[in-house]
Amino acid sequence: MRMANFRSSYGARRLALGVLFAILLGFFLLPQQLQALFQEIGGPVGWALSWPIRLVASVQDGIGETWSHYVALQDVEDENQQLRKELELLQGQNSQLREAASATDRLTALLEFKAQALPTMIAAQVIGRDAGNWHRTILLNKGSADGIQADMGVVTSVGVVGRVVKTTMATAVVLLVSDPNNAIAGLIQRTRDEGIVEGTTPGLARLKYIPLLSNVRAGDRVVTSGLVGGFPRGLAIGTITTIGKEEGALFQSAELRPEVDVNRVEEVLVIQSPYIPGEDGKSDEPLPKAKL
Repeated sequence: MRMANFRSSYGARRLALGVLFAILLGFFLLPQQLQALFQEIGGPVGWALSWPIRLVASVQDGIGETWSHYVALQDVEDENQQLRKELELLQGQNSQLREAASATDRLTALLEFKAQALPTMIAAQVIGRDAGNWHRTILLNKGSADGIQADMGVVTSVGVVGRVVKTTMATAVVLLVSDPNNAIAGLIQRTRDEGIVEGTTPGLARLKYIPLLSNVRAGDRVVTSGLVGGFPRGLAIGTITTIGKEEGALFQSAELRPEVDVNRVEEVLVIQSPYIPGEDGKSDEPLPKAKL
């Protein structure tokens, strides 16, 4: 008899635990359905049981909404990363297009200058630069195999860059107009006084041997005289900024601001022949003035 009671009590506990587990499981899995069920049942028991179910349903709704926001934020972050990659790609392409447009403008100016000047000019690119304390030079990607020799003048569409001082088969070294060791025959365009242009230590230029009686003044432009060296007449060298007169000196001198920014030159023309042959093939004629 005691054994039967014990089995009956054990079975009742298992049934009660099973019902409780089913209710708890329903709380978490089907809170809204249980809530509706208890509301239909009504009464104090249904009212009492509906409150925890409402709480569980509210928590589930909050978790679901938070999860939805999290998923949406993940999508937004992925989209932002993709947009950033596309922006970087477009910025790179924009930079390349700007560079190509700049190179096109420079090459167009060189071609126009070459068309109005001599056909015996060789276009070259700057592939190296030496701005040391001793010499200011640039290295070109063409040399003696292309017909370039020492002492040939080097220009851009703006004006004089320098002259060739050394060549190899495939390269040429150009001593810049701003180097103190350079010397180019110059002419003051307004007064027609001649002199020698050489570079200065600060990287500018100076016109020396100006006659004492010359009325040269700041703002006068200096061009190549075409008398000596590898340049035709009329190519812009620079603009006079200051005049120097030393007591007892036989000549005046003037500081120049070079016409070409030699630190930013990328393409140049090397002048193979500074003179245009005449009809008899012997006379020489100065080149047209550079386009400024």
